[in-house]
Amino acid sequence: MNEKKSGLKPFLSLVLSTKIPKTGLIIGLIASIITTLAGLIVPLLTRELVDGFSVEALSISIMFAIGLAFLVQAILNGLSIYLLSAVGQKVVARLREIIWVKLLRLPVTYFDNHSSGESVSRVVNDTSIIRQLISGHFPQFITGIISIIGAVTILTIMDWKMTLLMLTSVPFTIAIMIPLGRRMARISRGLQDETAVFSGNIQQTLSEIRLMKASNAERVEEKNGFAGIDQLYKYGLKEARIFAVIAPLMYVVVMAVIVMIIGYGGIRVANGTMTTGSLVAFLLYLFQIIMPLTSFARFFTELQKAKGATERIIDILELESEEENDGKEIDIKNESIYVSDVTFSYDKNEPVLRGVSFDAAPGEMIAFAGPSGGGKTTMFGLIERFYEPTSGVIRIGNIPIKEISLFSWRNQIGYVSQESAMMAGTIRENLCYGLENKEEITDEQLWKVAKMAYADQFIQSFPEGLDTKVGERGVKLSGGQRQRIAIARAFLRNPKILMMDEATASLDSQSESVVQQALTRLMEGRTTFVIAHRLSTIVGADKIVFIENGEVTGIGTHDELIKSHVLYREFAEQQLA
Repeated sequence: MNEKKSGLKPFLSLVLSTKIPKTGLIIGLIASIITTLAGLIVPLLTRELVDGFSVEALSISIMFAIGLAFLVQAILNGLSIYLLSAVGQKVVARLREIIWVKLLRLPVTYFDNHSSGESVSRVVNDTSIIRQLISGHFPQFITGIISIIGAVTILTIMDWKMTLLMLTSVPFTIAIMIPLGRRMARISRGLQDETAVFSGNIQQTLSEIRLMKASNAERVEEKNGFAGIDQLYKYGLKEARIFAVIAPLMYVVVMAVIVMIIGYGGIRVANGTMTTGSLVAFLLYLFQIIMPLTSFARFFTELQKAKGATERIIDILELESEEENDGKEIDIKNESIYVSDVTFSYDKNEPVLRGVSFDAAPGEMIAFAGPSGGGKTTMFGLIERFYEPTSGVIRIGNIPIKEISLFSWRNQIGYVSQESAMMAGTIRENLCYGLENKEEITDEQLWKVAKMAYADQFIQSFPEGLDTKVGERGVKLSGGQRQRIAIARAFLRNPKILMMDEATASLDSQSESVVQQALTRLMEGRTTFVIAHRLSTIVGADKIVFIENGEVTGIGTHDELIKSHVLYREFAEQQLA
């Protein structure tokens, strides 16, 4: 375990980085201190009341003072709890903002290696643990510390012998709590990791519910879910065992101290060296010490959990982000694209692309063809800058694309995939997705691009038109409808470069015809890259790049490759015969 991440200092640094609302924190702590001081006055007043107790000599002023102390304590305690809780909520809200911004700007490589459920767990579950500590347990800990210090100080002044007797339990308590706390820390870290894995599995299963049902995988997923639940159950039992040791031990210690104090105090009262009022006050102060101590065990447990959560959060925050505005802002229209000797590997030992080179003039259609797994999709990922080449360079004009800001580069690229990814929401929201000026886009503009994508007719057939809900991942629409909305979205962005992963591959013949017309219209005047699964869609390409096992084995038009490339000719004979 990395000590730099697992200690208390990283947790404090992380909390302080959220810019804690100092005013609320200071006022809350002051109110807490005053609350505790008011509580410390009550036993002294009670002593005076008991020692001078008689119906005739009942002191109205003392009773009023006790009532006032209770009232001040109640009001200020409520204020303190609210303010310190508000500070905790603000800290955690800011922390969630920081993690969310970080996650959105992490490169695709992070999400290749981590499930979305795990990332969600970091934003929701780990920050909730920190919130519980700051909002709930931290205020109690602060007031408890003040109460204990104040009570011990007063008790020492009142009777140092009885105070010393009471404090004999402290070393015993510490000797128990430290090893149990360390064990709880290990359990908490394991529980948080298991929770993240379980969340990821559940989210993945539910997001692919149709695949699960179509595959009759209910029993398989049921078994997997039960396994995850069983792991969480086992960690819960381990945690329960720690508390099962702590709670009885604390009870025994507390009761032993109370019995010793009452016994010893009773002897002192009997021989006249202590008044009854002093014994009552001593017992009241003892409870003001015991009550916070019982909550300290829970606080330190939550602190260990928060330290574990901090490790996971810091792991994410230390990752290198994509700097979307770091680089040049240039217009790439009418610029050629050059891919020069590009090599790339997801794993250092297994290159996916080797020495790939080709170029694309402005307005040309470049198609990638070849056997499945050859590296076509990876080439798209490099052009989109989801990944950086291991070696080689991709240039736009004379400028390497890595020198252009990510925002500027991707803002000038339109992407239409086979699956036509859609967000849950309305057709309008999906058309405008990612546009910063979407409030300025009129219905007239949306209907115009919908018409250009041949999507206007089916959108008009819906009662709610552009405000029709599409469901999660667009499940309420057909494949052809989703594709046409994706094309309309590309029209609205007006990209300089268009990238299409065989956008008609999964459509029926009627939908394919309409979508192909929309794509042809979209491609006009734009540099277009196409991944071809069916050669019939690329026979008219200006250039076909044939990729096998990560290497370019042929470049040319359809007719040229038919003559010069054996495997391409076989593909053509199979598909175009």
